[in-house]
Order: sequence, then C-alpha cells, then structure tokens
Amino acid sequence: MAETLIDLLRHGEPEGGVKFRGHSDDPLSADGWAQMRAATATAAGWEVIVASPLRRCADFAAELAANHGLPVETEGRLKEIGFGAWEGLTAEQVAASEPQALERFWRDPARHTPPGGESLDAFGQRVAAGWNDLLQRHAGKKILLVCHGGVIRLILAQVLEMPRTHLFRLNVPFASTSRIRVWGEPAQPELMFMNGKME
Repeated sequence: MAETLIDLLRHGEPEGGVKFRGHSDDPLSADGWAQMRAATATAAGWEVIVASPLRRCADFAAELAANHGLPVETEGRLKEIGFGAWEGLTAEQVAASEPQALERFWRDPARHTPPGGESLDAFGQRVAAGWNDLLQRHAGKKILLVCHGGVIRLILAQVLEMPRTHLFRLNVPFASTSRIRVWGEPAQPELMFMNGKME
C-alpha cells in the first residue's frame, strides 16, 4: 500500500477571539490570516487540500489552493462540534452562569454535552466517517486538511487509540500543525509530529 501523508492544520484566530464557536461561521481575523500564512510559508508537496466548510477554514484553504495550483475540497463531516446553547459564549461567560456544567464538560466531554449541543459520540462518528473516506479517496497522496481543534483532537485520539474522555489533554493551538502517516497492509496510522513545523 502506498504511503499517505496528512498534515492537519488548525485554523487561525477567528474574529471575536477565543470562545465556544462550534458551528458559528466567523471568518478569520487579520491575526488569524497572518498565523495561517506563516504556518504554511515554507511547506510544499501537497497534492490536494481538504477543508471544513466553515469560513475560518475554507477561506484560507481556497487562497492557499489558488496560490499553489492545487485542487481543494470541502468536507462537511469535518466541521467543529456544535456547542448548542454555549455557541458564541466565552468560557468565562459560561462559568458565570453554569460553573458546574462547564467543569464537568472539561473533565469528561464524552458524558457531559453542553445544553442542546452535539454529543461527543455523534461528533466522533461523523468525524471518523469523514476521515476514513478522505483516506480512501486520496490514498497514496500528501494531503493538507484545514480544520478545527476538536476535529484534530478526535483524529489524534483515533490514531493513538486514546479514550475520548482525555481529549482536552491534547493542546491544539491556532494555526498549529500535526502530521499523520498511513502506511502498510493492513493500513497502519502513525503520528509523525504534533504542533510541529511543516516543511
């Protein structure tokens, strides 16, 4: 089986700063654009770019694809988890009204879904389906996936066979990059680096 390389790039800072954004479709801030351009400035060799359809990912993916003459796809199953009633709120705002609910969510997101939000189980199933389809569709290629912190945490947890209750032990900053290699028969995923530098 041909080796497949996937660079996972989290979007940069969106307008409005750090908050429970989920499905909210905020664009990148000026700083976010600069973060993304800096993260990809010295990288090359991708054959396709795949992005979440949300603007903080898709807008940059379209620019980068045009600059490199690459095909770009959007994959709706790889958008961020929906936070329900917490959408658009900062952690401080949620803590002021629902401190215990927020604490339970941080400690065990698998069992404590925000009110009206998407369960981690449902989120995990759709991300796994989108990820597995991406690997089949682009087997043997070098891929850039522009997506979200929650999506990257779930993919890394799947690769490392890590319990989902521990997702927030993985720090995934804005515009950070991780690389996964899939090789062998049967296919074997391997984390090459996390929050490293693309070259």
